[in-house]
Amino acid sequence: MLETRLTLKAEDIDSMVQGYQVHRDVYTSNEVYQLEMRHLFANTWVFVGHESQTPKQGDYFTTQIGNQPVIQVRHTDNGVKVLHNRCPHKGTKIALDREGNTGKFFRCPYHAWSFKTDGCLLAIPLKNGYEGTGLDKNENSKGMKAVGAVKNYRGFIFARLAKEGIDFEEFFLDSLSSIDNMVDRSPAGKLEVAGPPLRYMHKCNWKMLVENQTDTCHPMVAHESSAGTAKKIWKKLGSPKPQPPAMQIIAPFMSPYAFFEDMGIRTWPNGHGHTGVNHSIHSDYSAIPGYFEAMSKAYGESRAKSILDENRHNTIYFPSIMVKGPIQQLRNFIPLSPDKTLVESYIYRLIDAPDELLARTAMYNRMINAPTSIVGHDDLEMYERAQEGLMSDGIEWVNLQRLYPGKEEDFSKEAVENGTTERQMRNQFDAWRRFMTTTMPQSTVSAIEAAE
Repeated sequence: MLETRLTLKAEDIDSMVQGYQVHRDVYTSNEVYQLEMRHLFANTWVFVGHESQTPKQGDYFTTQIGNQPVIQVRHTDNGVKVLHNRCPHKGTKIALDREGNTGKFFRCPYHAWSFKTDGCLLAIPLKNGYEGTGLDKNENSKGMKAVGAVKNYRGFIFARLAKEGIDFEEFFLDSLSSIDNMVDRSPAGKLEVAGPPLRYMHKCNWKMLVENQTDTCHPMVAHESSAGTAKKIWKKLGSPKPQPPAMQIIAPFMSPYAFFEDMGIRTWPNGHGHTGVNHSIHSDYSAIPGYFEAMSKAYGESRAKSILDENRHNTIYFPSIMVKGPIQQLRNFIPLSPDKTLVESYIYRLIDAPDELLARTAMYNRMINAPTSIVGHDDLEMYERAQEGLMSDGIEWVNLQRLYPGKEEDFSKEAVENGTTERQMRNQFDAWRRFMTTTMPQSTVSAIEAAE
């Protein structure tokens, strides 16, 4: 596995991204996927979970960073830790349950080695059997390995596997304003996760899902069979008023190209960006009684209006999540192989806001992102068709040329452009190329190899 992963060199990765086009291997090659796990997902800041998933000391939650199993746990100091989900002894996974409470320590189910909730070794049965063996000088005696760095940003937990690397603020810059807006929509300035996520397997490369979040030229085409049908039925019924929440959610997917062009796309450095600079498909939802009054009481009327007037559509936090501030949703794209991606769709409750907001958020998630969603299946079919089509030898390159300026682009600065541009996709691949060729410290390489 290691030899296969190291066959491609930095110059090979560079050659796969050429301005307005990328080579099909970035979606289909297992070697590229292994390098993504080794470099991209280790050197960037990746979403882990929300602090409300581990509210009490000893609460834990298991997930993945790339292909690395990790545990998010609330430590005895009330801080949130992120540990590799692996016993340092024989490699046994410490936690198999999705979530639970471990008390004051973790205990390996194989040989009963135990660890504090920050990963430090607590006890080894029959420890005298290791006297004089040199175990105390071995990394295995130090306990469960923590990830390189952890950041709790307004309740959202991010981690970087690599011990050294780009700082959290330097990586995200002003893109954090989308998380700020989502959290600020709570009169208390606080969110909590509302139940487990909807989980949905996609037989396609993870980058297809990330790209699609800012692809505004497909909704009126790919979703004509679902959203288009819903609009036709509604029209036959005489388009009665007031329009119910379900129609408010699905109808905007059939907006014309002009709507999406005027919407605008903002790009930030390091692959982040969002649709909906001027307006979005969330702009015309009905007001919830009592909500603006609660926001005005908390922030003042002017500030409350400023928060609620910001209706960003999809914000991509590269490499692998999308956030919808107006609808309090986060989608997590977990790559399992070159052609398999697990998608988790979370919704959040705005603390001290009317329950009707959460009801609308849950409805949106079920209608658009659930395994039973009529809209989600439109996208899924396109992803799977693309994954299969890329195996064709007809053309080796994937085109991202829409509104390309005809010269090398500068992605180091924030930019706002036409809402149908593919600049954000090119921005993502610029970041992909850079972090794919970032050298990881050997200590981090060793930790990942040990976890595998």
